[in-house]
Amino acid sequence: MNNGNKVKGIYQISQGGLTGTLVDLRILFAVTLKSLSVALIICHNHPSGLMRPSTADIELTEKIKKAAELFDIKLLDHLILAPDGGFYSFSDDGLL
Repeated sequence: MNNGNKVKGIYQISQGGLTGTLVDLRILFAVTLKSLSVALIICHNHPSGLMRPSTADIELTEKIKKAAELFDIKLLDHLILAPDGGFYSFSDDGLL
């Protein structure tokens, strides 16, 4: 996102299997820095439809947030998307 919180682009960092995925922070921040972005919103899906973040989701979010702070990049939200159109927002739930 730019300084006016306008989306500059969408980039798929990882594609997971049936039960999880790996996120390489070096790739995430290489894309972020090369695009001169100042903020991020990250998202992933929960095909099961469960809208609560897992422990791994929470830990990854905190890891990304801490790394972003080193570059003066703000993590605005982490969204979990469900197949029925529902979503969970880390920001709305006070986890960011």
